[in-house]
Amino acid sequence: MKENSVTIIHKTSLGKKIYSQRYLFLMSVPFVIWLVIFCYVPLTGWLMAFEEYHPFLGFTKSKFVGLYQFKRMFTDPILAPKFRQVLWNTIGMSLMGLTAGTVFPIAFAIFLNEVSSLRAKKFVQTVSYLPHFVSWVIVANIVSSALSPSGTVNEILVKLSIIKSPYAFMADRKLFWWIVTFADVWKETGWNAIIYIAAIAGIDEQLYEAAEVDGCNRWHKIWHVTLPGIRTTIITLFIMNVGNIINIGFEKQWLLSNPVVDPVAQVLDKYIIDYGISMYNISYGTALGIFKSIVSIAMIILANRIAKRFDSNIM
Repeated sequence: MKENSVTIIHKTSLGKKIYSQRYLFLMSVPFVIWLVIFCYVPLTGWLMAFEEYHPFLGFTKSKFVGLYQFKRMFTDPILAPKFRQVLWNTIGMSLMGLTAGTVFPIAFAIFLNEVSSLRAKKFVQTVSYLPHFVSWVIVANIVSSALSPSGTVNEILVKLSIIKSPYAFMADRKLFWWIVTFADVWKETGWNAIIYIAAIAGIDEQLYEAAEVDGCNRWHKIWHVTLPGIRTTIITLFIMNVGNIINIGFEKQWLLSNPVVDPVAQVLDKYIIDYGISMYNISYGTALGIFKSIVSIAMIILANRIAKRFDSNIM
């Protein structure tokens, strides 16, 4: 009897809470419907990865092949070598971008926090945002022009006698990943630093005053006050970025590449377009998309578990 009465009370209290917040639930209904229609209903297309899909036959009449499309990624004598190279390129550029995209915005945010002049701080912050709103087409043209044999970089290096003759930077496969990372850092550092700047602004000023009383200089205050104060923000953003480690797009690689560096410039998204859509192999392209999703989810879970060992405040 006691268990039944407790259950009834619990259900009643839950019903009261739902009823008291009924307007909030009603307001969320359109967003739930939007989420279902545009995010969950399209997942039915994943069925194509397990079939030899033909548009004219549809889902129901296409031949079911199980995990055949997934096996092709790793065993097909033609597709597998290309897939491994593309996967290596994607992970390599992603890790470089993740490292630089975490370190530089944090350093930039700390630098702005240390600038005493409010006018100078606002000017630098505003200027640093601008590249984010420039399209990759323009950024790729700027970088390619600057690094061309007749570009600004070669002119400076030759005049400083660092190199004897102009060097074709854009034709060097060993430098391509670094060029892509540099272009991404230049474009996004100011924008990505916004959250870190906001987190630093939320640190209690009394902590800095106490550190100064204890004899800390600027570097000590950054290390013992600023960085610990934004640690949770750093870890949270890092976890979010790790989820995109294999989902880096293809625009910057495609725009900055050329036939000479194409083997190290191909990434997974471009590979899906070339071998999945352009060659009309829809089932294989869908399988590649599912592979990306599974890897992204696994990376988020792994990063979250590792982060919990360093900060108990991470959910």
